[in-house]
Amino acid sequence: MCKNTDNMTSPDPKIIDLINAKKESGESLVSLEYFPPRTEDGVKNLNNRMERMRKNLNPLFSDMTWGAGGSTADLSLELALKMHQTGHVANMHLTCTNMSKNGDPVAAVREALQRCLDGGIRNIVALRGDPPAGENEWKAADGGFTCALDLVKYIRENFGDQFGVSVAGYPEGHPNAISELEDGEYESLSEAEKGRCSEFDGVKYVCKDEDYKKEMDYLKQKVDAGADFILTQMFFCVDVFKTFVEDCRKWGITCPVIPGLMCINAYPGFRKMTKFCKTRVPADLDAQMESMRDSPEEVKAFGVKFGADVCRKLKDFGTEVLHFYTLNLEKVVYGITDELGAQME
Repeated sequence: MCKNTDNMTSPDPKIIDLINAKKESGESLVSLEYFPPRTEDGVKNLNNRMERMRKNLNPLFSDMTWGAGGSTADLSLELALKMHQTGHVANMHLTCTNMSKNGDPVAAVREALQRCLDGGIRNIVALRGDPPAGENEWKAADGGFTCALDLVKYIRENFGDQFGVSVAGYPEGHPNAISELEDGEYESLSEAEKGRCSEFDGVKYVCKDEDYKKEMDYLKQKVDAGADFILTQMFFCVDVFKTFVEDCRKWGITCPVIPGLMCINAYPGFRKMTKFCKTRVPADLDAQMESMRDSPEEVKAFGVKFGADVCRKLKDFGTEVLHFYTLNLEKVVYGITDELGAQME
């Protein structure tokens, strides 16, 4: 008789329980995030890399993302299950974008959650998700989920406390809530707005205070609905993260806030991602990246030094877990953790 390979190992612990258990130790904790590759060789290479990084870094948990528009749903689930089966505490991203099955906009989400449960995965990142490739606007399916809050509620209403649930937080505001400034408008911004402001190709962008308040109100709703902790969007200015955590506490959000750290691996990728997300790039970082644009190895070495400096500042602030967006690469992550040395022990 064939056995369902989803059921080969015992269930993972919930991440929030692991965080709470290690709070008193003062131990520095690392978590890692990967995305599904596009080719079979890429999948094979990623599985090998995840195993090496698990052995070398002993991450508290490991995330597997869900492609835009649900484009990698099956592979994301398979890779998350593989993570679990090979000793990672898997934290699978799940979106409610483009997840209709046989006309039922909820069925595929329910099926994915059940497969996770049956396969031993006990941690989910509940997200709305991005539009499918080629589309600029996100649209909810009729009768389906409209936002991550709906997904958090669905998980708690239908699966109780069987899953640990995390949600996304946006220290500079969600990209959809970030506005382009008119000429001369910058001077009238509040100090908080100026702290979130980014600039690309001579154009300034910011999540204005009224929109930021809506973002924080919504984040509070997600936590109140049952989220255990928050994983943030990438940032390169530590003060932006500190302000966000302080604002969370002002809003009555008391759960852990884990910083999402985008490793600087290459100049083109850095420019592409920061522009896409409208992420604030401090002037000194911008200048240094520009000075190294034609030297890939210099950029990697700088990425290590810059990343380690950010991590030290976050540790000094009391951050419990450092969550690395690995980009499916390992060299810079190892460099950062080696640079931190005994601080990671």
